[in-house]
Amino acid sequence: MARFSVTYWIGVETEAEAHARALEIAVEQTVEIPRDIVPAGYIEDEILGRIEAVHPGTDERGGFRAEISYSEDDIGDDFLQFLNIVFGNSSIRRDTRVETMTLSPGIEDLFPGPRFGTQGIRERSAVSQGPILMSALKPVGLSTAELAGLAHQFALGGMDYIKDDHGLANQKTSPFTERLKACTDAIGEANAKTGFVTTYVPNITGPANQIFERAWMAKEMGAGGIMLAPSLVGFDVSRALAADPNFALPIVSHPTFGGTNVITPTTGFSHRFFYGILQRLMGVDAVIYPNFGGRFSFSRDECLSIVDGCATNLGKLKPILPAPGGGMTFARLAEMRDAYGDTVMYLIGGALLREKADLPAACRTLADAVRTRS
Repeated sequence: MARFSVTYWIGVETEAEAHARALEIAVEQTVEIPRDIVPAGYIEDEILGRIEAVHPGTDERGGFRAEISYSEDDIGDDFLQFLNIVFGNSSIRRDTRVETMTLSPGIEDLFPGPRFGTQGIRERSAVSQGPILMSALKPVGLSTAELAGLAHQFALGGMDYIKDDHGLANQKTSPFTERLKACTDAIGEANAKTGFVTTYVPNITGPANQIFERAWMAKEMGAGGIMLAPSLVGFDVSRALAADPNFALPIVSHPTFGGTNVITPTTGFSHRFFYGILQRLMGVDAVIYPNFGGRFSFSRDECLSIVDGCATNLGKLKPILPAPGGGMTFARLAEMRDAYGDTVMYLIGGALLREKADLPAACRTLADAVRTRS
């Protein structure tokens, strides 16, 4: 059988220690029994993880990078078992981090990834080139009428995508079904006036027995996509929706509850893997992540690595749109433009809401600033 591989960073001092730790990972992620009692033949030759290479680390952390390959037979046809093999029990260890991976043809066939990706989102938004703009409806506590009014104003200003804030769920001030209809209608009315193609993206994150119902309700009521938080709802939800040919709406991923997966440089996942490669495997079409220089701690290099992970060649898996947000301001637009160019979906929420006296005009100012090359 073909094999896929995962590259781990291992925080040890010597090459001998690195090989020993790599062997522990290879065993732990597959057979989970002592190495000396692994049955000979098929299990040892095929199922057991295989150390392919061990090299010194190349950044300030030092340590080593170990590439370990796994058989497609380890997976069956189960996406969560695939993730379990990539970083199951070993995720509990200190000084062990997933850096990147190489897919096999069988994995690409099992998990075909995004239905739309970057190109599909562009086609649906009628923005064939240049940056795409997104804003958010907030804060929690506003009534449905107030949120729909904001959606209408954003759409009059020509925003390409308008999403729910991730904190908008099914609160009494704005129940999900009521908000979905009101905001879809409000944006539709604005589009009819302006000729723009503004798309509403409701947040479907919620109880397990309601997530898919909300997704299908969004489709039936005319929403142009859905947003979910994989670290809350589970990593297989977006894959299942993306794989359903009858659903066929773009999926936007929100990072809430996922910070501990990347926040330290010696555990969890690299930013490039978690917000790029993993999201594409999950079938996400656009991924929101905390922008550098905002109210979170991501560095410029980490954010640019996410952009790379969203676009790097993964065989059949389509590239997806990175969507930096969190602390985006008008004063920093030139800096953002210099860093990202046309490659991202610019997500600006609070900075626009400050301009609520004439929100459509503020949206147009944003579009001019981001889309005008210096």
